Amino acid sequence: MTPLGLRLRKLRVARGVTLAEMAVALGVSPAYLSALEHGKRGVPRPVFLEMINGYFNLGWDDAEDLRQLAAISNPRVVLDTAGLSPKATELANRLAERIAELDDARLDTLLAEIEEP
Repeated sequence: MTPLGLRLRKLRVARGVTLAEMAVALGVSPAYLSALEHGKRGVPRPVFLEMINGYFNLGWDDAEDLRQLAAISNPRVVLDTAGLSPKATELANRLAERIAELDDARLDTLLAEIEEP
């Protein structure tokens, strides 16, 4: 599941909306919404995010949060380390190898280390 998928599911469940109901309202299939929630689809286009914002009647701040979550929710990330230091390439490769083994506490620690100030 991606950060965007988690937020969509929480919004939908909190409002008592089924996947099928939301899909009909947005003009997409329930399978697409399910795949989006589970991180099996890429980041939706900005126009679709705006449709979601409108569907949930999100305020400006919440809508912006959803856009930011979408920006960090690509389930298939490619890192290009060409031109970077050998250590950067090593880090990218080691992370790719081990990310599935990391628990949430360790992921939180790593995220805190690389977060922008």
